[in-house]
Amino acid sequence: MPLTRSLSVTSLSGLPLWDEEDLPVDDLLLFEVAWEVTNKVGGIYTVIQTKAKITVDEWGENLFMMGPYYEHNFNTQVEQCEPPNPAIKKAMGALNDNGCLVYFGRWLIEGSPYVILFDTGSAAWNLDRWKGDLWDTCGIGLPAHDREANDSLIFGSMVAWFFKELTDELGDSPNVLAHFHEWQVGAGLILCRSRKIPLATIFTTHATLLGRYICAGNVDFYNNLGKFNIDQEAGERQIYHRYCLERAAVHCAHVFTTVSQITAVEANHMLHRKPDVVTPNGLNIKKFSAMHEFQNLHSTNKGPYYVFKFVIQYTVNYITIALTVQTQLSQNDSLSFFPLLSQVHKNDVTVVVFFIMPAKTNNFNVETLKGQAVRKQLWDTAHTVKDKFGKRLYEALLKGDIPDMNTILDRDDFTIMKRAIYATQRHTLPPVTTHNMLDDTSDPILANVRRIGLFNARIDRVKIVFHPEFLSSTSPLLPMDYEEFVRGCHLGVFPSYYEPWGYTPGECTVMGIPSVTTNLSGFGCFMEEHVSDPTAYGIYIVDRRFRSADDSCNQLTQFMFGFCQQSRRQRIIQRNRTERLSDLLDWRYLGRFYMHARSLALSRAFPDKFKMEPLAPPQTEGFRYPRPGSVPPSPSASVHSTPHHSDEEDDDDDEEPYDEDKEAERDRQNIKAPFTLGATPEGKKTHPGESAN
Repeated sequence: MPLTRSLSVTSLSGLPLWDEEDLPVDDLLLFEVAWEVTNKVGGIYTVIQTKAKITVDEWGENLFMMGPYYEHNFNTQVEQCEPPNPAIKKAMGALNDNGCLVYFGRWLIEGSPYVILFDTGSAAWNLDRWKGDLWDTCGIGLPAHDREANDSLIFGSMVAWFFKELTDELGDSPNVLAHFHEWQVGAGLILCRSRKIPLATIFTTHATLLGRYICAGNVDFYNNLGKFNIDQEAGERQIYHRYCLERAAVHCAHVFTTVSQITAVEANHMLHRKPDVVTPNGLNIKKFSAMHEFQNLHSTNKGPYYVFKFVIQYTVNYITIALTVQTQLSQNDSLSFFPLLSQVHKNDVTVVVFFIMPAKTNNFNVETLKGQAVRKQLWDTAHTVKDKFGKRLYEALLKGDIPDMNTILDRDDFTIMKRAIYATQRHTLPPVTTHNMLDDTSDPILANVRRIGLFNARIDRVKIVFHPEFLSSTSPLLPMDYEEFVRGCHLGVFPSYYEPWGYTPGECTVMGIPSVTTNLSGFGCFMEEHVSDPTAYGIYIVDRRFRSADDSCNQLTQFMFGFCQQSRRQRIIQRNRTERLSDLLDWRYLGRFYMHARSLALSRAFPDKFKMEPLAPPQTEGFRYPRPGSVPPSPSASVHSTPHHSDEEDDDDDEEPYDEDKEAERDRQNIKAPFTLGATPEGKKTHPGESAN
């Protein structure tokens, strides 16, 4: 299906921002409603949490976030306080007086926004009555066995009740704007609109409900969007009631938004409404004061205390040096790019591929813990000998002697070191997975590893480490947070088929780590639009839309093999470029799309007070990063035919010239004429089957 272009955004430092008038926020109240407010379940939590700071900066004390109450989350993430607004306090009191508990406080994240949390358990006795109200209102019935849908109705009914009490108390001023995220909170929007509560509403779908289910069934989804019988598909998957809630919320909202152009096309077919605004997901970009500090962080986190230490202990006596790759694959994503990588024959290079994703396990396996114990023994032995060496050297220098380095360590010291070395000898291969899997025969990753025969043998140039748990700094095996781990890797691989946005490659980008994504992810489409040659900037975009599965897999293989061919200097240059793209993902600029959506919603809900051209996009200047001229656009065009040593290679004298400051300045000056929704810049070619609108 044809993809339209998203609204363009100017996001390089020092460039002019939009010329759109700011809203009179002092005379408005903004409520962001999401199931993941203080409740980390998935990617929407990241959106809400990271966007809070710039929203608080704009709205101040007039921003309130609403979500479900969970006692543990409230006790650990929220500082309870009294509502500063008397009308909000009275509306909460109306619910509390009827036994439906509502809690208020400040969410302890950057920006410290106010939160209003609704205890669905305390109001569950109203469920049957509220089910009847929903049926009478819009003819949607909820089955008793779907607890998530029932909880969403309880939550939505409490939210609608709250807004009714609030608007009755406020009267005509200040006006209320409510932004609902995802179907779980859609019932609240539906009830507010059906009861004619005077507030402006926005509904954002971060991924359509039915799209998730269909793509999980290994279907060519995007090339068959127009062929699905939507009602039948939802009914066969027993989610018709959820689909009806989502679709009703979409059509009830004054403004409908989604996070990417690829999801906008999907929503138009699945939900039968074209999004009014595309609101790309951003991140809070922390700029480092020292030049290339992110390069230093990469080097540090790859050092002995972090990823590299784990690789050494895990594959002790099996590895000399590593290119570390982290990857994320669904059950439908192939692993057949490994055989080509395993053909890398240079003896001093080994590629270590980490799979970090949850699976059913019962504990760490013995071999993994044994490797950790061996590494600790080596570490302790080295420190013991180092301390003894230092003490004897110090004593000799105090006497004014230059010690004989051949005698400063005695025979016992050498014996201890030899024993430590002999203890590292392996009689088995390093395990592929770090945990005992409960169902390893049906696990898609392990099944493919067996099929292609990569068992971490000494001759394998590709080593596999499957870590079937999310990373945590409290883990006894790999004690680091996700950010630390990403910085310690060379490349992130995220070739998902269904990825409405894709935060993982975005997080790699802002940390200066190259990544692989696809043209079916919102992030990949966004980068294709704004970067002339994404590969040169470390964004490898696999074509999973217009190529067959085998062709896409071959393209992914070539991307990864080409990356392995880069010299250390080429990787450093590429990381510099990757980090420069972080400006594109900064909420300070992408947040403007949300501002536009709010203005549009207010103009539709209160046309007498807020004027705006209905179809007018934000005024902004379009831009595209050019292909850098200093380095070939593809690593496969490098002069090197085989991979080089990761850390000890010398810079080649015949390397192409490169000046980071000059290249960055050219990027900043590369401003083109504005282009808006539906327009394709001059010279931009469309893919086969893709129109230019």
